[in-house]
Amino acid sequence: MMRRSLILVVLLFCSCLLLGQDKKWEVNGYLKDMQLFYFAEPSHNWTNQNLIHNRLNLKWYPSDSFIFVAEMRNRFFMGKLVKDIPNYGQFIDQDNGFWDLSTLVVDEKGAVFHAMIDRIYLDYLRGKWQIRFGRQRINWGMNLVWNPNDVFNTYSFLNFDYEERPGTDALKVQYYTSETSSLELVYQMGKEANEMAVASRFRFNQWNYDFQILGGWVEDDMILGTGWSGDIYGGGFRGEITWLIPRNNKTKEALIASVSGDYTFLNSLMLNAGFLYNSAGTNDPILQRGLFATNEASPRGLSRGKYAVFSQVSYPVTSLFTSSLSAIVNPWDGSFVLNPSLAYSLMTDLDLLLVGQHFFGSDQTEYGDIGQAVFLRLKWSF
Repeated sequence: MMRRSLILVVLLFCSCLLLGQDKKWEVNGYLKDMQLFYFAEPSHNWTNQNLIHNRLNLKWYPSDSFIFVAEMRNRFFMGKLVKDIPNYGQFIDQDNGFWDLSTLVVDEKGAVFHAMIDRIYLDYLRGKWQIRFGRQRINWGMNLVWNPNDVFNTYSFLNFDYEERPGTDALKVQYYTSETSSLELVYQMGKEANEMAVASRFRFNQWNYDFQILGGWVEDDMILGTGWSGDIYGGGFRGEITWLIPRNNKTKEALIASVSGDYTFLNSLMLNAGFLYNSAGTNDPILQRGLFATNEASPRGLSRGKYAVFSQVSYPVTSLFTSSLSAIVNPWDGSFVLNPSLAYSLMTDLDLLLVGQHFFGSDQTEYGDIGQAVFLRLKWSF
């Protein structure tokens, strides 16, 4: 039933475009082809995967006050990795929203085609008010790498191929109290109480810094947090703190805090460093779950260890070629991941990206026993 609803939504929206050609509408997206070569630990086996990833973004302006948005991602996985992992299609087909807007078009051994609507909402803008209903990205993060304030869509820095990040089925009401401040209220829909959320955020500017204060109930936790973004002597200075207070016995109370600084020199060399503290993490031995394991979708999942350190250096060698090297270290157990990347613009709207994710550490450490991965991605934007 839900799959039929998904198809009907797309057909309805396309009909609206055809019937409303006198109104403004936009269509854009991209097509990617990404190769993965992975040396798995502790099996010491090479494997590979090819991912063809298409995104289609549709936006319609039926009037000056309304905007309708629908965005779909289509992914076709194939290769030895897909063949070797049991139930790979079920692993990919995850939609934790109120509506199930995803479907497995093809689910065969060695080939999986997954389609999903991760944005579909109606936006109303009038004066100082903005009201948005539907599946949307609710981004409360202010930091560059770790975002404890991003309580609706916590996401890993290492998952670089999903720039848009997951959406939330919610009603968001925002009132702009001034040009630099706003009050926001979000109601996340859910079938059960532990899937719902009611939270608010107040943003304002003071001393040339952007600040925010947030609080409410998000699924299993009551939350209270704050964040800031500004600069010191021309360098960026950002931070976020979130306190999670369990509403039941399923989780433990946690304080997650991150702080970062970045500086760009006159020659465009950029340095970035950050620190994460996660009281829900552990200093005990960690049982590794592999490259494709996902942490829980809450700030508790930003790290499995109690502490993490991030560093990055990036430099545009030419206007078309950029190099970068970043590292995430668990200072307690000594494990770390190196993340080099090279990006090259082949021509307008056609980009080539080479990314490495190299994990090092002893047994039962946060980044040990994962292996080495190399991604090669060609992206055409339209």
